[in-house]
Amino acid sequence: MKRYEALAEDIAQSIRTGVMTLGDRLPSVRQAGASRAVSASTVFQAYYLLEARGLIRARERSGYYVIAGARAVLPEIDNASLPTLDSTEVDVSELVFDILASAQNRDVVPFGSAFPSPLLFPFARLAKSMAASIQKMDPWSTVDDLTPGSPALRRQIALRYLADGMHVHTDDIVITNGALEALSLCLHTVARPGDSVIIESPTFYGALQALEGLGLKAIQVATHPREGIDLAQLALALERHKPRACWLMTNFQNPLGGLMSDAKKQALVALLAEHAVPLIEDDVYGELYFGSRRPLPAKAFDKTGLVMHCSSFSKCLAPGYRVGWAAPGKFTGAVARLKLSRTLSASAPAQGAIADYLAKGGYDRHLRQLRHALSVQQTAMLQAVARYFPPGTKATRPAGGYFVWVELPGQVDVLQVQRSALSLGISVAPGPMFSAERKFLNCLRLNYGHPWDELHEAAMATLGRIIAANGAMVD
Repeated sequence: MKRYEALAEDIAQSIRTGVMTLGDRLPSVRQAGASRAVSASTVFQAYYLLEARGLIRARERSGYYVIAGARAVLPEIDNASLPTLDSTEVDVSELVFDILASAQNRDVVPFGSAFPSPLLFPFARLAKSMAASIQKMDPWSTVDDLTPGSPALRRQIALRYLADGMHVHTDDIVITNGALEALSLCLHTVARPGDSVIIESPTFYGALQALEGLGLKAIQVATHPREGIDLAQLALALERHKPRACWLMTNFQNPLGGLMSDAKKQALVALLAEHAVPLIEDDVYGELYFGSRRPLPAKAFDKTGLVMHCSSFSKCLAPGYRVGWAAPGKFTGAVARLKLSRTLSASAPAQGAIADYLAKGGYDRHLRQLRHALSVQQTAMLQAVARYFPPGTKATRPAGGYFVWVELPGQVDVLQVQRSALSLGISVAPGPMFSAERKFLNCLRLNYGHPWDELHEAAMATLGRIIAANGAMVD
């Protein structure tokens, strides 16, 4: 990151975490420059960026202040979930399919969507890369590269790992049809019908559907919205149930947005290694951080090959291309064989396009622009929640990704809220979608991955009225 961007992100993080609150005055340009050893120009650029994000505002002859409506206004959810730690049968697919199918309409305001806006991605540039890669494609590569995938793409992915200080060989990477296939292949490799798998609570509904499809049981472990899974509860679950695997998101967990610290990731990997339990790590949001550096995956602390790291380009570069990968450690051979027996390979043109794009540069510049857009949009959404939702509403403040988790006051039935909102052209993702036991009936996941405009602002106001009416009705 450039110096002014790093300074802006540090200040933004102070606002997100409540270190700086509404009305606080920022250091003067001179003070900030002296304390950070940067020029006045750098400080001005950082402050201008924070103004654009809606976090601060200049007052004439007075300085810069954290403005009303910034993230600190909305109370943060600060308590972990309380699942039973039982081994539970999973039956969520019908609920998930019903909700997702009903929201697949461009005219619906996509607060319930699982995807960011396609307008945030460099499709024209990717199209040029696809054309260039197809012209150079060796016809024999359509056979030679079936599994584990394009050597050029695997080399570029290995270089991304290396940039984070991780040595992952190209032969240890398997290209897949998106991250969900990578995760499912890893799960199928280490678990069999009737086995139990540890997941977070709440968790990504795709994980629940994968468990359900393979006839696996879910062990839901308490998860903090800011810090991730509770390691003490995880240790108890490992002793009690002897699970076959653990499926977690350590970076910007869906739906909570939590980010585990490096120390906690290291302790997590050590704990699972002690019990010889594989970790299936879903890291699709790792590139969408708002801080000064990419958070390391748990894979960075793996010494035994038990961490099966999975990611994709769908959330950060090329939605619709369906190109993901797994770095499954000691299970690489088994995952590659399973991939070969199921779907042979991911699209060769799509792999070639992404490899060409990465090789020619510009990816990190695109990521900086994407992160900036998401940060601005998160601020707008949290401001709207604070303005329009009932008093007592709480929300998470993720340091990356594009989801916030909202906890509503009182006895609100979010399934009814979802139906009422959809009838008015607004989609939301209700809490029960993210629980094997269909809990979190007073919670919503909201997507801020779309450019904010008057339509989104009005939709939040309407959603607030629906929630208030539903709460009054239930009470």
